Parts: sequence; structure tokens; C-alpha cells
Amino acid sequence: MTTPTTNPGPEHNPRQLLKELQESFPVFRDCQPLAIGIDKQLLTRVPGLHRKTLRIALAMHTHSLRYLKTMAGATGRFDLDGQPTGEVTEAHRGHAAELVKERLRKQAEERKLQREAEEQARRTTEKLGRLVDKFGRNR
Repeated sequence: MTTPTTNPGPEHNPRQLLKELQESFPVFRDCQPLAIGIDKQLLTRVPGLHRKTLRIALAMHTHSLRYLKTMAGATGRFDLDGQPTGEVTEAHRGHAAELVKERLRKQAEERKLQREAEEQARRTTEKLGRLVDKFGRNR
């Protein structure tokens, strides 16, 4: 297991940090439920880590659909070394399941709106083509 390299400047990219965490710690790569207080473990284990960058990276990870799906069915949490550290409460499982359901509903709604917009654009193009055929100067 390698330790993420950190850039102590405030410009450190949360996405890059998350990628480094996934490369360094299987608990991130495998999207296992994280231990409560994993941020403190990371701040201790990875010197020079900026709290704000870490908070953003952790939020990105824990709000990902893959992580939420895992949480919705999980029973245990894990530390940086992959060791069990506690339980996922029913409230946390239910919250994750609700977020997954809402996210999937929104995605389906967006796909439906996209299909409708594409269909409208196709109809408009056909209508314009018919008008050009009917009233075009090069008849």
C-alpha cells in the first residue's frame, strides 16, 4: 500500500486526491463503507493533507452512486486498513437507499427530457425540410 502524495498548497485538486486515495487504500478503491472519522485517520496517516481538500474529496466519494449503492446494502464499516470498525446503522442504509432511488429517478427524468428534445428537433428539421421543398426558389 502506498501513501498518497500530497501537495500542501491550497490548489491541490480534490479529484486528484480522491484518485490517489483510491490507489493507496483498498477501502476507497472497493467503495467499502468508510469508518466514522476516516478523515482523522487520513489526516494522521497522510502528512500535509489539507482539510478542505480532503472534505471535498470525501464528499465526492461518499456521494457517488457506487458508494451509495454499497451503503444501502452494507452492514459494516471499515478503516483505512480494511479492518471492520463498526456497523452501518439502519438509518444510514435507509438514507443511502433513498439517495440512490432519487438519483436514479432524476437520471431517468433527464433521459426522458433529452429524448423529447431530440424528437422535437427531428420534427422541426423535417418540417423545415418540407417547407423548403414546398417554397424553395430552386423549384
